[in-house]
Amino acid sequence: MPSLPFRPVFRPVARFAVAMLAAALVFGCAQSPTRPTGPSTPATSAEREAVREAQRLAQVLAGQNPSERRESESRIERLIAQLDDATLQREAARLAAEDPLYVYMGRALMRRNLPLPHAFARAGWNFDDRPPADRDGYRPPLRLAVLLPMSGSLSGAARPVRDGFLAGYYGESRRRPEVKFYDTAGSTTGALAAYDRAVGDGNDFVVGPLGRDEVNALFARGDLKVPTLALNRGTQAPPPGQASFSLSPEDEGLAAADYLLHKGARNVLVIAGDDDTQRRAVGSLRERLAARGGNVVATVDDGTADLAAALAGKSADAVFLATKGNVARAVVPRLAAVGLAGRPVVATSQILTGTGKAADDRVLDGVAFPSESWLTRGVRGLATAEATGARLPSARGPGGRLFAFGFDAWLLTAYLDSLGRNADGAVEGATGVLRLDGFGNVQRTPAWSTFVNGDPAPLADAAR
Repeated sequence: MPSLPFRPVFRPVARFAVAMLAAALVFGCAQSPTRPTGPSTPATSAEREAVREAQRLAQVLAGQNPSERRESESRIERLIAQLDDATLQREAARLAAEDPLYVYMGRALMRRNLPLPHAFARAGWNFDDRPPADRDGYRPPLRLAVLLPMSGSLSGAARPVRDGFLAGYYGESRRRPEVKFYDTAGSTTGALAAYDRAVGDGNDFVVGPLGRDEVNALFARGDLKVPTLALNRGTQAPPPGQASFSLSPEDEGLAAADYLLHKGARNVLVIAGDDDTQRRAVGSLRERLAARGGNVVATVDDGTADLAAALAGKSADAVFLATKGNVARAVVPRLAAVGLAGRPVVATSQILTGTGKAADDRVLDGVAFPSESWLTRGVRGLATAEATGARLPSARGPGGRLFAFGFDAWLLTAYLDSLGRNADGAVEGATGVLRLDGFGNVQRTPAWSTFVNGDPAPLADAAR
């Protein structure tokens, strides 16, 4: 778990009660790398020019079409990536919260695990109908709607999310909102209809929907009547006054790139499968490396036997695995043959899929991967993952990650107002440390784990 010396971490007082959760499940079914900053030094001419160009681009974003805006935003991120920590902090501090460049600089600070100089502007946010916050920032809504696909193809993923949400809800001893669940049936039409029913029923906050297409359809409406915490990352930023939270593969690719850059690795061999999740993780890793002076030297299919041929004439100093654990067991032993033994190897969380037998998984010892705090270290407010899984099937195995995600979704409903108001606000959740950027996206700093004697274990000093 990253240390947080420069900001308070809101820790809700909660206790996991199995009996109450069991009752809640009946109710639910009934309802349809921190890096040290060196001494302050004057910006170089190249850095000053990068800031000026980023400022110019940010000023014209509002008048651009979607394609132009995406290109400009990508350019802004590349320019900001050229700044060292001290310059980034200094330049961000000079910007007002309303400056269009501040949201980009602030997000870069958060990704580097550096403090914000001041909070983001919050256009469209209004929680004035809620009672005042407790001292730790706890300020839940009055009536809460949860939109999940309890039927349809996504119902299997929705159950552990729902159960994790209810674990947090019934574990909280303070004031709680009325909660009603709405079935989206896993379709965009169902999600929009469920949202409209939730608004019509008088709910003052909405959690969900869960599917990516559902989130895109809802956010495409633009001006939503009730504040929403979507449970996926759409293809566009949330509208003003809305937020999104996800366990996206893009975020894992970004985290892996930052981990490798911190290790001094800039030339990375990527070994990946070809499903959508793996492609998205690789894409974000590639973009982050390129923006920070790194490079993907080669991308190899995870079924390739001859790594030497793929690396012919190229030099790598690290490996990124976007593949499942049962496949990684065959890949990792072949790295020594191409001179990569002892080099940093980072994987996505998919490496846990197809693993679980220590005798077989010892070949993965030393591979680092992002993980959920609850699964490796525990989190305040929940029993251990092992104890919870023994009582609830939905919290076992791959479902444990979604269970932790649902628990954090509850925390965010109660602490979102504080996260938006405070530059140093963070919630220590089951999936990691949660903060809110200027675009309404919840930024997650995951815990890091590795394999030791074939078993997943917390990775020492990963936060730094």
